Amino acid sequence: LEQACRELRQAGAAAALAVPVDMADQPAVEAAAERVEQALGPIDVWVNNAMATVVAPVAQTQPEDFRRVTDVSYHGFVWGTMAALRRMQARGSGSIVQVGSALAYRSIPLQAAYCGAKHAVRGFTDSLRTELLHEGSPVRLSIVELPGVNTPQFDWCKTSLDHKPQPLGTVYQPEVAARAIVHAAGGGRSEIYVSWSAALTIWAQRAAPRAMDWLIARRAYDGQSSQEPLPPDRPTNLWQPVPGDVGAHGRFDARAKAHSTSLWMNLNRSWLIGSAVALAALGWLARDAGRKQR
Repeated sequence: LEQACRELRQAGAAAALAVPVDMADQPAVEAAAERVEQALGPIDVWVNNAMATVVAPVAQTQPEDFRRVTDVSYHGFVWGTMAALRRMQARGSGSIVQVGSALAYRSIPLQAAYCGAKHAVRGFTDSLRTELLHEGSPVRLSIVELPGVNTPQFDWCKTSLDHKPQPLGTVYQPEVAARAIVHAAGGGRSEIYVSWSAALTIWAQRAAPRAMDWLIARRAYDGQSSQEPLPPDRPTNLWQPVPGDVGAHGRFDARAKAHSTSLWMNLNRSWLIGSAVALAALGWLARDAGRKQR
């Protein structure tokens, strides 16, 4: 967090404040929001992105680990949203962004706790959105559905695997996700899919859920295990932070994509639709002019 603040100041930020907090602790989240407003002024944008996961079969996951993943990756979103909403509702403005996942629609093996939390986040967000619409609230609420992202999470998540965990399918750099989050914070979109892989996974789940069960059962189990053996002294961050600053990128820079054509089209769809309509109109006019000449 302190390194992130230094980078913000170097980039020209007038002020930056690091507030370490366990997002599973509701009073601590509320106190952090209060401290931020006292130091920096009213909160305009709140992004919920806290996550913890366990990569292991259900039968090998401890009950307390299920509870911890849920407390961080679901309840952390609830406490953060409530802290932001209390302040934004009183002022009549603000934007809340939930960092979701394609796994909120299509669960995969070995991540039952995380998938369950992401399903819960989507359900909570959809419910809250209807309440805000009923109240005519000006507070904006959006959710960004991510694909696999090259962050350090795979180096410090708890796992029962013999080899280092890895993201499933196409992997994107964290800057791609960041662009989508920034757009969601300032726009009126209720949901943004960040990649073709995320969108196709969601659409396929809606169209053929049973077929997806069989496909994922065959490919997603071994696909989350790399060829690198798991060191016996590897630290995990489920119950306490991993010391040091490892940056935003994980170890998959060689395979991670720095751009998403799907996201670009998604964020520019109004312009693309307008261009398509204009081209269609020009084509129709040219065809009509040709008929008149004949």
